[in-house]
Amino acid sequence: MSQERSATLKGNPITLVGPQLAAGNAAPDFTLNKNLLETASLKDFAGKVKLISVVPSLDTGVCDAQTRRFNEEASKLGDNVVIITVSADLPFAQARWCGAAGVDRVVTLSDYKENAFGKAYGVFIKELHLDMRSIFVLDRNDQITYVEVLDEMTEHPNYEAAIAAVKALI
Repeated sequence: MSQERSATLKGNPITLVGPQLAAGNAAPDFTLNKNLLETASLKDFAGKVKLISVVPSLDTGVCDAQTRRFNEEASKLGDNVVIITVSADLPFAQARWCGAAGVDRVVTLSDYKENAFGKAYGVFIKELHLDMRSIFVLDRNDQITYVEVLDEMTEHPNYEAAIAAVKALI
């Protein structure tokens, strides 16, 4: 039985599907696409602190700004931290966007096939088949230490709190 809760897109109701994860929970494993044939899972980032930045689509203003901001922060956090951007964009679109934006420090992974990440992390938007803007910080043992799932899709996350949560782990 899937769990559902409400959020908004420009004030209009949308439905998030999946568990409401919190600090202290074990992070669900995932399989996301690096490209059409190659995938990545949580174990590919074993031993690192992980900031997972979830955006609906890189081709929108807030998602663009969010990904650029975390790309800038990535260079300041060291080699024991990985910043992963997850969206439902096709891997081709992610690669094109990163090239055009000069984003080279975050790992972009696609949830386009089955939206399995969104459903496992409780951020799948039922009506749009996209993932809700959110941030998850995981320690080296894949325990969640920080979660922010926005109530309104078009708002920015709390960048400072997310970065502080990462810095507390390194």
